[in-house]
Amino acid sequence: MGARPVITDVPGVLAGHWTDERALTGCTAVLFPEGTRASGEIRGGAPATREWELLAPERTVDRIDALMLCGGSAFGLAACDGAMHFCEEAGRGFATPAGPVPIVVGAAIFDLATGDPSVRPGAAEGFAACAAAESGDAPAEGRVGAGAGATVGKWQGEPRPSGLAGATLRDGDLVVSALAVVNAFGDLFDPARPPRPPAAFPLGNTTLALVATNAALTKLDCLRVAQSGHAGMARALEPAHSALDGDAVLAAATGAIEVQPEYVRILAARAVEAAARKPLGD
Repeated sequence: MGARPVITDVPGVLAGHWTDERALTGCTAVLFPEGTRASGEIRGGAPATREWELLAPERTVDRIDALMLCGGSAFGLAACDGAMHFCEEAGRGFATPAGPVPIVVGAAIFDLATGDPSVRPGAAEGFAACAAAESGDAPAEGRVGAGAGATVGKWQGEPRPSGLAGATLRDGDLVVSALAVVNAFGDLFDPARPPRPPAAFPLGNTTLALVATNAALTKLDCLRVAQSGHAGMARALEPAHSALDGDAVLAAATGAIEVQPEYVRILAARAVEAAARKPLGD
């Protein structure tokens, strides 16, 4: 049996968590090697993000240093400040005359109704998640980090615990890995189940996904890979991308392997689908 698939299967990518098991919240930091490019797309109607606009292909900055996935809704985006401090201490960031400015992108789920809503990740917790990532250990899965308070099935008024999981696909030297935090309004997609109208319209959802690869991709290629990640999300969850979700996918490429971008897109969709299904027991 092979090792458990994790986002750190991509060489140079590191990940770690900070978790409050009592309050059922946390954050997950992903650190990228120098030269990593990234882009992303939001398709849910209720996102909570930081620095997402700079991921657009026409924006000037062509790098990413860290991604912070957070519980705590918009409050939890404060964890990105900790990642900024961590990267600054390491001398990482976009070069400016005043010194490097770390490029930290953040996205959050709404978990305030699950545990203790007064506890949210902040700068200290974000820094701790980055330190855990730099240890080099494989990150845990399940109800940890940003997935600690994740739930699914809220559309029928009966939420149940979910979490965070990864999936990796390989072809020779090419690695495409996904990490998903599944906090969906919907549930596992089953084509044999007839559609039903939602029984409830609760706030507080969102599925977040990261696709990381060692492929050499442009920023525009990364956007297209993120779009394919959304296709994988929709294969796993129904409904996906609702007005009550903040569904977001970021794609990051470290640039080590020359490969057709369209092939990476195929693998990205499959990896996100597999990662999103795992917390639901599929």
